[in-house]
Amino acid sequence: MDWKTFQALLSGVNKYSTAFGRIWLSVVFVFRVMVYVVAAERVWGDEQKDFDCNTKQPGCSNVCYDHFFPISHIRLWALQLIFVTCPSLLVVMHVKYREDRERKYRQKHGTDAKLYDNTGKKHGGLWWTYLLSLFAKTGIEVAFLYILHHIYNSFDLPRLVKCQVTPCPNVVDCYIGRPMEKKVFTYFMVGASAICIVLSICEILYLISKRISRCAKKMKSHREHSMSLYHSQYRDQDSNCTLPMHELNHKPEYNAKLKAELHPMSNKPSVGMRASAPNLSFA
Repeated sequence: MDWKTFQALLSGVNKYSTAFGRIWLSVVFVFRVMVYVVAAERVWGDEQKDFDCNTKQPGCSNVCYDHFFPISHIRLWALQLIFVTCPSLLVVMHVKYREDRERKYRQKHGTDAKLYDNTGKKHGGLWWTYLLSLFAKTGIEVAFLYILHHIYNSFDLPRLVKCQVTPCPNVVDCYIGRPMEKKVFTYFMVGASAICIVLSICEILYLISKRISRCAKKMKSHREHSMSLYHSQYRDQDSNCTLPMHELNHKPEYNAKLKAELHPMSNKPSVGMRASAPNLSFA
C-alpha cells in the first residue's frame, strides 16, 4: 500500500468521525505511525545482532534470544496498528454501502428521490457500526498492552539477563544492546496507546450521552404534542358535550324571533292558568 492510498483511507475515516475521533486519528498517525516508521524500526532493526551472550556454545545465543524476545516489539506494534485501524475502516465501508444504495434508489425513482438525508450522518445502523468500532478499537488496544506487559514484565528491558535453557551448558549472561533507548521508545508507544484508549472511551460516552439526550428530547416533544391534542379534543363525559374547552365560555345569542316561530303558543297565557288563579280580593 502506498502513501496516497493510505492518506485517502485516513481522510475517509476523518470525514465521518467526531471531534474525539479526529484527535484519536491524529495521535495514531503522528505519534504512532510516524514514530514507528521513522525511529522505531531503526532502534529495533539490529536487536538480535546486538544480543550478546558470554558463551560460544552453538545455538545458545539464538535460544536465549528467542526465550527473552518471543515476539519482537516492532512486529507486535505493527500488528497492533493494523488491527486498531481496521475497525475504523468498517465505518467507511458502511458509508460506501449507503451511497451505493442511494445511487440505486435514485436510478429507480428519479434524481430528486432521496433514501437518506445524509449518508454520512451517524443514525440508525451507521451509529451502531461506529459505536461497535470504538469498542473493538478499545479492546484491541487493551489486549496488546496486556500481551506486551505479560511478555516483557512491566515493559522493562534490563541490560543483563541470565539464561539457562538447552543447549546452554550452564547459566549464561546475555546483554541487550541499547536497552535505555529501547525502553524510552517502549514507554512512548505504550503512553500513546493509553491516550488512544482514553480518547476512545470519551468518544463512546459522548455518543451514548448524545443519543440519550436526543431520545429524551423526542419523548418530551411527543408528550407535549399528545397533551395539546388531548386538551383540544377534550369531552365532558357527564354532559356529553362535544365542544372544545375554549368554546365552552361563549354563550349562544338569544334569538326571540326564532323562539316565537318554533313555539307560537308559548307567549299566550293559558286559560286554565287564569281560571286556577286564587281570588285574593277582600270584601
